[in-house]
Amino acid sequence: MKLIPRNYDLFADVFDDMFNSSLTRGVSSIMKTDIHEKDGNYVVDVELPGYKKEDIGIDLKNGYLSISAKHETNETEKNEKGYVIHEERSFGSCSRSYYVGEYVKPEDIKAKFDNGILTLVIPNTDKKQVEASKPIMIE
Repeated sequence: MKLIPRNYDLFADVFDDMFNSSLTRGVSSIMKTDIHEKDGNYVVDVELPGYKKEDIGIDLKNGYLSISAKHETNETEKNEKGYVIHEERSFGSCSRSYYVGEYVKPEDIKAKFDNGILTLVIPNTDKKQVEASKPIMIE
């Protein structure tokens, strides 16, 4: 026996599958993200299937790390006479922001993109750790 939620729509899955397949291939409005702590750092894995490294932007401003991605495809199929017989376009963008703290600097963050996964390594620092490691200049 399968339990079905009270507000379950029997046709929702059918329509979701239909509209989320070929029409939106490679385009997603949500970045699926995993965050875990390892060796004193936060490791953030962001799924970006269908995107290329050049499509992704990462920005750090006022303690907020913003990740954005834009994707555009144009597919044209022509017959032997050069006439267009099929043309398909898709556009998409997505973005997310995370508060990482005002003491994290852009040079502290390491980013890697491999097989549709963006991995960010962000130091887990707080104000006291950063201030304690700053050199004091003697005049």
